[in-house]
Amino acid sequence: MTNDVNAALIERDQGHLIHPLHSSPMHANGRVWTRGEGAMLYDANGDAFIDGLAGLWNNTCGNGRRELADAAAAQMNALGYASGYAGSSNPKAIELAERLARIAYPDINRFYFTSGGGESTDSNIKMARYYWKLRGKPGKFKVISRELGYHGVTLAAMCATGIPAYWPMFEPRVPGFSHIPSPYPYRYEAPEGVSQGVAAANELEKKILEEGPDTVAMFIAEPVHGAGGVIPPQDDYFPRIREICDQYDVLLCSDEVITGFGRTGRMFGLEHWGVQPDLMQYAKAITSGYFPLGGIGVSDRIANAMEDSGKPWMHAYTYSAHPVGCAVALAALDIIEGEDFPVQAREKGKRLLVGLKDALTNHPNVGDIRGLGLMCGVEVVKDRATKAQFTPEDGIGPRLMKAMISRKLFTRLKGEDVICLAPPIMVSNAILDDIVAIVRDSVHEVFGAG
Repeated sequence: MTNDVNAALIERDQGHLIHPLHSSPMHANGRVWTRGEGAMLYDANGDAFIDGLAGLWNNTCGNGRRELADAAAAQMNALGYASGYAGSSNPKAIELAERLARIAYPDINRFYFTSGGGESTDSNIKMARYYWKLRGKPGKFKVISRELGYHGVTLAAMCATGIPAYWPMFEPRVPGFSHIPSPYPYRYEAPEGVSQGVAAANELEKKILEEGPDTVAMFIAEPVHGAGGVIPPQDDYFPRIREICDQYDVLLCSDEVITGFGRTGRMFGLEHWGVQPDLMQYAKAITSGYFPLGGIGVSDRIANAMEDSGKPWMHAYTYSAHPVGCAVALAALDIIEGEDFPVQAREKGKRLLVGLKDALTNHPNVGDIRGLGLMCGVEVVKDRATKAQFTPEDGIGPRLMKAMISRKLFTRLKGEDVICLAPPIMVSNAILDDIVAIVRDSVHEVFGAG
């Protein structure tokens, strides 16, 4: 009988830790990760697994990057922490803001730092409300987002998140949040004579008119749905969204927490469609997950309104502009730009998507295979003709997960039906091919070879 170190650690873990999405039964067969190397994770037993989701979409540089560890150590030795409140700053925060101004959307040149994506969502919601007050329109406070959108689970961010499973335990939600349907090319039904992308975007106009244009502050959207099932939009979707936001004086916020810094094949997601947002938010890949850091960027008109007010913005986090986080982010940007992550994501994502389609397109339980850059989704269905979805009672999600883990691929599913894949951008072609083979074999194990 082998010595199962992993199981012993999980038993200790169950005694004291509360995890994100905590579930003791789900965690009972979990893995305890002790080290990582590139796109591979190693558990406490020494078994190697492919990191199919780059941690949680964030570890784009992979594990074991000395540049990031050295940047953190050097900054910790020089200045481990200093306040980022007004009246206090540090050189790494200044340098990072300057660098972001060079690579972000042209109209966005001012940045506020947070500890992660949820804080960034809350910060943008507060910024939008503040901006409209400065403009003499305090009634514009509502937020519109999309079904299947994920924007974090702090209280306001949870209300923007359009995945209902996150809501019931914490009702009532904050007033002023509403959702429109996702453009979801595989499932959205457009009226006759209107393109699917324009019709889905027009859902925003309907909702603005329903809520009242003088009450809507912002529309927040991921360029590509991530946790909601890896859903890239139609090419005409975001250009029409921008038109609607301009027509009704609504701020457009691009949630780049997953899509930012090369993941989609461009530095930022909305670049694919030539659209500029008024607000953006980022986290995850900015430090490749090596240090908790996120933030928001605001357009010049918003920044100018803030400066012209002459009053403090009463919003603050203890760890905003953390010098160590900013140092790690600068080192990560050296890798992202120096190794051309957008091009890598574009080329490797094409290889992964083509491989998945070649392996599974004709399987009767595979309804859709989609992606943009190095983020792909495989959607399984009960019936291809009707697109009927599985329910939790069918138990398909856990079975697919078990089959992939047994083949040493660790990733996540959206609910019961979408296998989400977004490995580190530095991943090798050989590992991408292994991912394709494992997903194919796992689908065959659960459903048969078809």
